[in-house]
Amino acid sequence: MDVEGKRILITGGSSGIGLATARALVARGARLVITGRRSGEVDAAVEDLRTGGADVSGVSADVSTDDGRSTTLHGAMRALGGLDILMNNAGAVRAGRLDEIREDEIRAMVEVDLVAPILLTRAALPALKAEGGGMIVNVTSGIALVAMPFYATYAAVKAGLASFSESLRRELNGEGVHVLTVYPSGTDTPMMATNKAGADVGFSLEPAAAVAAAIIEGIEQETIAVVRGGPDRQAMIDLNRRDPLALDARFLATKSAFEEGVKSHDAM
Repeated sequence: MDVEGKRILITGGSSGIGLATARALVARGARLVITGRRSGEVDAAVEDLRTGGADVSGVSADVSTDDGRSTTLHGAMRALGGLDILMNNAGAVRAGRLDEIREDEIRAMVEVDLVAPILLTRAALPALKAEGGGMIVNVTSGIALVAMPFYATYAAVKAGLASFSESLRRELNGEGVHVLTVYPSGTDTPMMATNKAGADVGFSLEPAAAVAAAIIEGIEQETIAVVRGGPDRQAMIDLNRRDPLALDARFLATKSAFEEGVKSHDAM
């Protein structure tokens, strides 16, 4: 798919992977609407993206709510006059031991990371189908492929989103709407700012621009998945499929240090 002139809605587009992808898309001539919960951040991102005359609008809304999803989609349709690509990117994470995470934090992850993209996709499907060549881009996480300790709920909802994406891809096959699933590894974004785990326990961060470039390539080539993390992450994915107990042992060896590093990870 050639993104030039395409009308694209990006949730969580005011920072991180969403904003980096928006920058890459406007450089290729796409028309955008970005959304986020914080109006100040959305306005600042729109102003930044409009440099050079790009066609970008912003919507301040919480996609985890019915009203927020309605405001988001109606705002995008009003600004763009239609929709070619929906990128479900908004996310929330809270790491730590399951019995130490509050119920409201668990429910927030379920609503933001899983329920919101499912319901927003359902609402956007008529517009995407009307164009005869639409696309849905679901940003999940590498944790959907290898579930790490102390991320039980986050791993569950991201794996759920990945399965939703796979099933929907097959459901829409031959109907003009393609589904692309993105599995970022650790990425240098504001969402990761409170995570103190380092390379000693397997956490390394790549630039958001690198993930964005891979997403654009996936859109242009209409691939079904973008998996980040390089050969080391792929080796871990393969090991998890072939011998999950070996990976359990590897996590056990760094468990205490890993817990200490991620227990402050809070991006809700």
